[in-house]
Amino acid sequence: MVARWRPVHLGHAAVLAGLQRWADTVKIGVGSSETYDARNPFTYAEVVRMIGLVAPTVEVVAVPDLHDGPRWRSMVVERFGALDAFVTANSYVRDLLQNDYPVLHPVHLVAPEARTRLDATTVRRAMVLGDTWRDMVPAAVAELLEAEGVPQRVRREFGSAILADGPAPLTG
Repeated sequence: MVARWRPVHLGHAAVLAGLQRWADTVKIGVGSSETYDARNPFTYAEVVRMIGLVAPTVEVVAVPDLHDGPRWRSMVVERFGALDAFVTANSYVRDLLQNDYPVLHPVHLVAPEARTRLDATTVRRAMVLGDTWRDMVPAAVAELLEAEGVPQRVRREFGSAILADGPAPLTG
């Protein structure tokens, strides 16, 4: 699975738990791994630490943006190698990789009671506004981000740009 994981929230945690129940080996790609901006206001190292707190046994793979779908597809196949399945909710990614891997939607890995309509944009906005973002992420992730002063940095460096994007639409 490749996602941006910025930040790892409760929906991500449910998918990671589902992946670990479903497979013996799990590879997680951090998309936009080289990007640090309002949509990606956490460094690659911070994302790796967040994933490690929630799913310490997964292998994490950097997946930079190439802004070229066919080249990105080739890079993903090279970095991930043979897989039993690729998990994504992104229809563009599904279309790119469906000839290389069986593609599963993450909803199939998460028990109905653990499913959430939460997205990372909502968490980032709450963080900037000083709202209750901590309830949207696993407790260990909230502790890490607070200990490192990440909410304040995100607010200071990207607050106005995050708020200018407006609220994220809720998606299933």
